[in-house]
Amino acid sequence: MKKKRVNSWLSYAGSGIIVALLLMMWEVGARLYDKSYILPSPTEILLKLWELHDILFFVHLPATLNIILIGLGISIVSGVGLAVWMNQNEVIERSFFPLLITSQTIPIIALAPIFVLWFGYSIWSKVAVTVLITFFPITVSTFDGLRSASREFEELLKTMGASSKQIFMKVKVPSALPYFYSGMKVAVTMSVIGAAIGEWLGANAGLGYFSRRMMTQMDGAGVFAPIVLLSLLGILLFLAIKLLEKTTTTKWSDKE
Repeated sequence: MKKKRVNSWLSYAGSGIIVALLLMMWEVGARLYDKSYILPSPTEILLKLWELHDILFFVHLPATLNIILIGLGISIVSGVGLAVWMNQNEVIERSFFPLLITSQTIPIIALAPIFVLWFGYSIWSKVAVTVLITFFPITVSTFDGLRSASREFEELLKTMGASSKQIFMKVKVPSALPYFYSGMKVAVTMSVIGAAIGEWLGANAGLGYFSRRMMTQMDGAGVFAPIVLLSLLGILLFLAIKLLEKTTTTKWSDKE
């Protein structure tokens, strides 16, 4: 078990080496270029992160995280609900699925100013952008998962007198869980982008807002510092979903 865990960590060594090489190249290139307001070096960004850690970690990070969590919560509830409804009713599927596809053909960056116009600089204009960008992967992945359930197993349970609820819980939910988590892994990373776009276009707080503010002051390291935090936030959310997936799918398998 221990050997397996060590091998698992070693399999990521390649990624670590590539990242380290890229950072070294960036550091050398930035020092040679010597224009930190355009291309700050990684060490300058780290120093800026330390210098601004109070306002970044305790003011702007919570504001962005709040938008992401509310947006994801709305997307999960409405997306999973719509996926189940479409799976149960073919008319609903034919009515809503084309609209889902259409919603992804409109550039988010074009819609974000409209949300600011409707909701102002309140949190809801940013939440609307986040929901729009995360709703699609959650809904489509869950719907595909529900559709992948074994027809033969459903028919077998029906002949054994199982109710619709029992078939849903015993056949459809286990089939849909891996697909749902695949959609969630895409959605959590996209949610960070959605929140940052919303904050860039109109906000009073948040990492996207802070990055834009630093840009107006020609502070290159100040622009990159919140971007680094946004990237770390996306990675942590992704890992949280992976952990949740492992926990719930294992528990569900044990239950079965």
